[in-house]
Amino acid sequence: MNPLGILLTAIAAGAPSTPDVIEHHVVVPASLEAVWSRWTTAEGLTRFFARSVNLDLRVGGDFEILFFPENEPGLRGAEGTRLMAVEAPRRLAFDWDAPPQWPHQRGQRTMVEVRLAPSEGGTRISLRHHGWGDGPQWQEVRDYFDRAWQKVLARLVYSFEVGPVNWDAPPPELMHRG
Repeated sequence: MNPLGILLTAIAAGAPSTPDVIEHHVVVPASLEAVWSRWTTAEGLTRFFARSVNLDLRVGGDFEILFFPENEPGLRGAEGTRLMAVEAPRRLAFDWDAPPQWPHQRGQRTMVEVRLAPSEGGTRISLRHHGWGDGPQWQEVRDYFDRAWQKVLARLVYSFEVGPVNWDAPPPELMHRG
């Protein structure tokens, strides 16, 4: 298994997710300040999260992660998402929406919280995603994000160990395809 596959397996193995909460943890080989900057600046976010972002780092500010910025509005990614908490350098929380293939669920919001703490070997990230509705489509959305957050965290580690993701030719094992 290649090193990225090992990392994805480790993230999945350390994930005490429940039906109500997705939870993943990973240690990033970087300082708390460097990891905070990666999550809270446009330059940092585009190194691992998505090709483009709209960011206004304040409670109520934009936290739009645009996976497909060239698409028409409503199909670009996490549009209209807002920051709910900014507690430098340890906690960031934002609302989140479902992908367009789940239009009913996309019209509602879930919540994501990212906590950072110094740890042996770097900075420990704890990511929690909750606020799911009921029913089979919500379960599909939840399952989608359980896999997607593993990839996001793997890309974060990759961005420190290898360099920024090349969005024109990203490593396939780091991309989420649904």
